[in-house]
Amino acid sequence: MTFHIGLIGGGNITETHARAARAIPGVEISAIHGTNPEKIARLSREYGATPYPDFEAFLNHRPMDLVIIGSPPGLHATQGIAAARHRLHVLTEKPIEISTARADALIEAAKQSKVKLGVIFQDRLKPHIRQLKTWLDQGLLGRPLIVNARVKWYRPPEYYANSRWRGTFALDGGGALINQGVHTVDLLLWFLGDVARVQARTATLLHKIEAEDTAAAILEFSSGALGILQATTAAYPGYPRRVEISGTEGTVILEHDRIIAANLRSAPAALQSAILDENQSASSAAVTDFRGHQAVLEDFLQAIQQNRAPACDGLEGRRGIALIEAIYRAAKTPDRVVPA
Repeated sequence: MTFHIGLIGGGNITETHARAARAIPGVEISAIHGTNPEKIARLSREYGATPYPDFEAFLNHRPMDLVIIGSPPGLHATQGIAAARHRLHVLTEKPIEISTARADALIEAAKQSKVKLGVIFQDRLKPHIRQLKTWLDQGLLGRPLIVNARVKWYRPPEYYANSRWRGTFALDGGGALINQGVHTVDLLLWFLGDVARVQARTATLLHKIEAEDTAAAILEFSSGALGILQATTAAYPGYPRRVEISGTEGTVILEHDRIIAANLRSAPAALQSAILDENQSASSAAVTDFRGHQAVLEDFLQAIQQNRAPACDGLEGRRGIALIEAIYRAAKTPDRVVPA
């Protein structure tokens, strides 16, 4: 079976989507929509697609089975709902949207149209991250007690200055937390379950943007475990993400998405070496390594064929936005504990 894909966006991430799609046998890029005619024309020439400056004309292109949305987050629901109503499956970049209300509208539209909805959280498919998830599910860490997650990244001033949407509330939904930190928020929820209460502070310490470039939160999980989350784009020169989880039976540390320490009472099976993620997210927004996106797309296509949920569906993608909303609420009243 050949899958025909439409790409929505035209920025750096759309090029990543195109490279990921081209690497999968039986996948063709049929059409590309975006607001920059030059970029869309270049991408279309390179990948053999039809360029569409008009969104409605793009949605009516056939053959086309699904769309991948790489536009600013504040447009995901509008574009995804329109695609769903055209009976197109929808795979959207993180975050699913900038609010739970908009996420809910997209989830409902996909449900009503009986199409699949997936959110690109490629970290869930990385080998060592999946290994840690398995160990947690098997109880090898015992009862989780405390987690420390640090996203100390750096973005130069031009990253925001040269963009009409990054760091804005209208199209980005916020700053470092909802854009860069959202991957880690997703992993914390996937690893440890829901968060019951939060305390938080946010600040704009370096960049000239509307939203925060630095956030810190104390999380109380429904299980009783405690967590500390830091996210920033102001930590020069940028450092690999680090997640440390301690339970009653041991501690595991992830750095650069690899398990660098696993001190457990019950020794797990030998850990397979992981291919190093070549994308230097800590210091660059460019996604040079498309293998994670390829894995997400392969899973999504299998979900369509097998009529099952993708690795991260709309409801799973919504969880991270709900927690981020709670953190933002808590940051407005830093002396109070806010229900998540």
